[in-house]
Amino acid sequence: MPLTIHPPYGLQAVAVAALALLIGGCAVGPDHKPAEPRAPADWSAWHGGSPALLGAERGAAPATAAVATGDWKAFNDPVLDRLESMALAANHDLQTAALRFAQSRVQRTTAAAQRGPQVNASAGVSRQRQSESGAATRMIDALGSSVSNKEQLIRTLSEPYNLYQAGFDASWEIDLWGRVRRAVEAADADAGASAALLQQAQLSVQAELARNYFELRGTQRELRIARADIAAAAESLELVQARADGGLTTDLDPVRQRSLLAELRARIPSLLQQEADAMNRITLLIGAPPGTLNTELADAASDSFDTPALPNLALGLPSDLARRRPDIAAAEAQLHAATARVGVAVADLYPRITLGASFGYESVGSERFGEWGSRQWQVGPSISLPIFDQGRRRSTVDLRELQQQEATVAFQQTVLKAWHEIDSALNSYTAERQRHAELIERERQSRDALTLAHVRYANGLTDFGVELDARRTWLQARRDHAQSASRLSVNWVTVYKALAGGMPPTDAVAQRNPPSVP
Repeated sequence: MPLTIHPPYGLQAVAVAALALLIGGCAVGPDHKPAEPRAPADWSAWHGGSPALLGAERGAAPATAAVATGDWKAFNDPVLDRLESMALAANHDLQTAALRFAQSRVQRTTAAAQRGPQVNASAGVSRQRQSESGAATRMIDALGSSVSNKEQLIRTLSEPYNLYQAGFDASWEIDLWGRVRRAVEAADADAGASAALLQQAQLSVQAELARNYFELRGTQRELRIARADIAAAAESLELVQARADGGLTTDLDPVRQRSLLAELRARIPSLLQQEADAMNRITLLIGAPPGTLNTELADAASDSFDTPALPNLALGLPSDLARRRPDIAAAEAQLHAATARVGVAVADLYPRITLGASFGYESVGSERFGEWGSRQWQVGPSISLPIFDQGRRRSTVDLRELQQQEATVAFQQTVLKAWHEIDSALNSYTAERQRHAELIERERQSRDALTLAHVRYANGLTDFGVELDARRTWLQARRDHAQSASRLSVNWVTVYKALAGGMPPTDAVAQRNPPSVP
């Protein structure tokens, strides 16, 4: 329990000394030094796996290069742009992150309020009565027989009366050891961490929406291909049936063609389900009920099977990663806050000096309440000395130091995981891009083989089984090409998220007002 001492008013020197210490006081505890996350000299230096996955995008990039802009306009898709804007405005996860950011700013204001004097005003009126045998009658009892009207005096003193009081009091804790300054420093760091987590939520929502959007468009592209294949297979069935009716081939060929046609039609319900699921995931991300975006997300490219072009992927400099990735910025801010809280705990080991003053009026009865003679006041410093608390304050310091060490390890782990995530994302993107190029060639070759097989079958040089096998191979090649195009777009989004492309510096967000939340 701390010992509190109130020096007499005549000791003005105490107040003068306290003010001197206020001016020259220092903040105890460790000072935070900005962490420098490790980074490779170039993007190919830290790579796990085969060198074959080191794509051209990992080459040295000029300092001005950066990942594509965060508004997704690089895809030249106005529907995607509108969806991204809707998600930023209405996503519930973003609203939660924005509210947490706003809470951290309010908590910072609360911590900073401790730096100034605290002033309170009070007023009251009460009806009171003293006991006839209480402590107030001890003086009368001590006088004994010298008081002639003792009983009458006791009855008079114990009569009920009205007590009127009004005034104000002020106190100011002098921040000698930087306890308040460290608390404000920790609150600032918490606000910075919340700002970074808000950025992380924005990036995650944008990337998740883009991923689902590209998966939706990929499914719709597969639907277009499947319907075109059904139409072509139905037309081929007519030709095969005509040849069978003319005795040019057996009835086995139409049966095999009908089997292929049924196989193609069976793919449609599954693709429709995938389309509906992707639409629902997108509407959930923008905070809307199912079916809200059916018109907006409907497939408009009914005659196009082309793969959408991807924006150029410029990686920039590896050393710029720490300024872009919100999770690294959040981990560094949390380490800063943990370091500042060590200082708060250390400052609690030292004495506290508080300057206090009060002024007011007190009167029995309302007649003389406002008179100058009814005034009362008090002014002077007080000091609180922690003497013995069963080791509570010291154990708090140990706890804060352990939490600082934990935050240091968490920061290092965040940086390490970031580089692993980047390498895995680049590996997936490079591998899929290489695979996509081979699938394009496979589709071209299988299409040429189908054309040749169809001509030879039409001229009676081969049986229908050759053309049927060639058609199955071509159809599978088209499906693989379409699925690879969708995965390539999704992998591009994964790289974009891993590099935190287009995100502004975290401290710029921390200095802005928090986003408005409905």
